[in-house]
Order: sequence, then structure tokens, then C-alpha cells
Amino acid sequence: MNLLQILNNFSFTELNAAMGFRYVINMVAVFVLIRGIYYNTYHRKDLFLTFFSFNTIIFFVTYLLNKVEMTTGAAFGLFAVFSILRYRTEGISAKDMTYVFLCIAIGLLTAVSNGSWLDELLICALIIILTYLLESSKWVKKESSKTVYYDNIQLVHESNKEKLLQDLILRTGLTIHRIEIVDIDFLKDSSKIIVFYFEK
Repeated sequence: MNLLQILNNFSFTELNAAMGFRYVINMVAVFVLIRGIYYNTYHRKDLFLTFFSFNTIIFFVTYLLNKVEMTTGAAFGLFAVFSILRYRTEGISAKDMTYVFLCIAIGLLTAVSNGSWLDELLICALIIILTYLLESSKWVKKESSKTVYYDNIQLVHESNKEKLLQDLILRTGLTIHRIEIVDIDFLKDSSKIIVFYFEK
């Protein structure tokens, strides 16, 4: 069945209160997830358009397709296509892609769920609570990292690893517990180091 046949078989009078109520549940869940958890954790607004637009597109496309005959395999195939999309102009981190995945999942679940509105609320609440617990430093000790370009090439030697660690702690003020030397440039007497520390 092509897109034209789907549109002919779909009556826009079906965009009723039930769909509106599902969309409200969907948007509230995504708003709490992105504004309440993602933004408060990472303080980034640049991906808000990505999160909300992907969620909305998935919701309406799957809701429309759910009105015609469609197998479960086709639904999850559509979900897979959207979930692997990446922007080629800018790299998206694994954490950002996880939030994109969660927004897509919420949109899909609220659009095609055959359960009651209470079931949808419960599923969305479980996703949000689990995400909050995993992101909260109260429950899980969060490790962060920074890339440092280091100028004291003598301390990069393996035998001076402890001195290097102490020097980085003194210079950065971070509670660094491990480091990873990525690159060493003897011509410029510098090195590229990733420092790992736990957020306070």
C-alpha cells in the first residue's frame, strides 16, 4: 500500500480527542525528560529541536500508519530507521543519541499502544524515573572527562605517571583519578591527555 492509498483510506476526522490526549501524554513525558533531566544535567539547548521534532514526527507518522493495516515488524522497522539517523554535519555523542532514542521510543509507544491512558502514563513514568536515577549522582557516581593539552613533556613518561597526575590535579583543580595519554608531540613538546574525574 503506497502513501497515496494510505491518505485516501485515512479520514482526518479520526484526529480526535483520543489522539490529542495521547499527544499530550507524549509531550508531557518528553518535556519532563528533556527539560527536567537532560537540560538540568548537561545544560544544553542546541538539541531541543532534534528531540522534540523527532518525537513529534514519530508520533504522528506511527499514529497515522496505525490506522491502516500494518504488521508489528513494519512498525519496528520504521522505528529502526528513525533510531539510526544521525546528523552528518555535527557529531552527536552517545548520551545525546540515547536521549534521541528515548524521545523516539516515547513517541512510538504513546502512538500505537493498545492499552489505556493509564498504561501509557505508567510506561512513560517508568522511563523517566529510570533515566533520572541513572543520571543522578546521588545513586550513581558520575565520571566526566576533559581533554587537556599538556606542555611538560618530561612528566609524560610512564615512570612519572604519579607526578603527572598530581601536576594535572594542581593545574586544573579537578579531582582526577585516572588519565589517558592520547598523543605525544616531541617536536612541540606537548601531549594530548584525557583526564577523568568524578563530578561533585
